[in-house]
Amino acid sequence: MMSFTKKIGLLSLIVLIFCDSSNVNAQRMSREEVNDTIKSMPSFSSYHDNYLISGIPTNKSANKMNSDIKYQISFKQLISRATLPLNSYLFVSYTQKAFWNIYDKSSPFEEINFNPAVGVGTPIFDKSNRIIALAELQLEHESNGRDSLASRSWNRVSGMFHTPLGRRTMLSAKAWVPFAYTENHPDLLDFVGLAEVKVQQTFFRDLLIGEVTVRKGLKDWKGSVGTKVYYKLFNNSGNQYLMLEWFAGYAESLIDYDKYTSMVRIGYVIKSTDLNILRTK
Repeated sequence: MMSFTKKIGLLSLIVLIFCDSSNVNAQRMSREEVNDTIKSMPSFSSYHDNYLISGIPTNKSANKMNSDIKYQISFKQLISRATLPLNSYLFVSYTQKAFWNIYDKSSPFEEINFNPAVGVGTPIFDKSNRIIALAELQLEHESNGRDSLASRSWNRVSGMFHTPLGRRTMLSAKAWVPFAYTENHPDLLDFVGLAEVKVQQTFFRDLLIGEVTVRKGLKDWKGSVGTKVYYKLFNNSGNQYLMLEWFAGYAESLIDYDKYTSMVRIGYVIKSTDLNILRTK
């Protein structure tokens, strides 16, 4: 049977996908505008969201042992600007996600996950030379930097595809082919699967954003549903938001990839603008 959180996640995806269907034909950037944007964008920028959030579990009684701070640092460095075949560009990225038991005695770090990558990205255009998608191909490594039995690491070749479904709706799909991961956790794919899908919906001119990410493991319905709500507190705060996150499922961290967690957290986020090139005018 499909779990309650999976049903909620899939329902949320369906709602977000179709709630902006009336704006599918909105004007998108031309090939010339996209090329000019890539040439003018800073070499160093954020990649995924950068955030600091804190929260409690929802599937057990909260206490100082299981409440935490979760933060993420993510950036990208452009190596080339559309000088490769297929009008693609080369970049390196680094993402670090940490789980900090700040409320416990001595405030230890429960887990830190490191995710460096090298990749190529390319915009995709329709027959009228309007951008319709952005594709990326990456070689990624992810580990927790530990040794012996606590070591968790895996490598993957991943492909990502981002496309707008309307003026305010963005669909992102990611699939990966893993390798060199079976030494300490041969069942990892049972919990992280081979792909994930994310839908993001913007409301009220960037003041409110909803996001749902679904990942299905290879075993039964093991996987995860991540739901985020972003709220811009001030009109002049740029890409800074208050974020409410609910994660339910497996593999939020590498060390406990095979343990079910359900956490609600709230805090501050600097939202990535990496996909703004796909937004309609």
